Amino acid sequence: MDRAQLLLVGLPLFLFCSDIVSLFAPPPSKPATTHHKNHHHQSNSPPLIQHQQPQSTLEFPAQKTSGIGVGNTVNIDFCSSCSYRGTAVTMKNMLETQYPGINVILANFPPPLPKRLLSKLIPVVQFGMIGIIVAGEQIFPRLGFAAPPPWYYSLRANKFGSMASTWLLGNFLQSFLQSSGAFEVYCNGELVFSKLKEHRFPGEIELRDLVGRRVANSRVIDGLNENRGPDGFCRTAFSSYLVVNDLSVIP
Repeated sequence: MDRAQLLLVGLPLFLFCSDIVSLFAPPPSKPATTHHKNHHHQSNSPPLIQHQQPQSTLEFPAQKTSGIGVGNTVNIDFCSSCSYRGTAVTMKNMLETQYPGINVILANFPPPLPKRLLSKLIPVVQFGMIGIIVAGEQIFPRLGFAAPPPWYYSLRANKFGSMASTWLLGNFLQSFLQSSGAFEVYCNGELVFSKLKEHRFPGEIELRDLVGRRVANSRVIDGLNENRGPDGFCRTAFSSYLVVNDLSVIP
């Protein structure tokens, strides 16, 4: 084999091996602290006698975090293989600016299980085809064929083009199978926008209004629960009803 064929065969093998190593490699260990060195230097110095004086500590009351979006969670599930991360990050920054205190979580929306399984088989087919193109004359007799099939000779006539086409077509099919095309937005577990249903991305103003309605509803429900009496009756809501309807209660 010439250098071009070695490079074409060796580069995919190198990438495949590097992916396997990075997948099973353990996480990097944390650097060791130098606390023992400092302790060793301090032990050599002569002891110093210090008079400890009682120090009065000031206790401040804990400040309660405030914000329009406190207590609300927005989940944005997007297709990471479709290059939707930039749009998801833009929406996340917009929501955190409009609703301070809101918790926005970004996550990948995986494709269906059959597509994921097929995407795992694509590299196996790629390396199998490249191996047949390179050493088909030795492989087919071992498989029980008296002579290689005619399509093998057509692929063998242009080794470089056949291997390059197999590699590029396999990568295209794998990226297609790994993409879900999803951009789903959930607010407090409720679906507020779905790209799979609408077949488009949400606008920033549109998404802000959709999330704002859910946030306002959650604040109203929380306010009713806080003002609910021990008997389960919301006196604030009842008094507001009397004021709105101009009713009076006889004591």
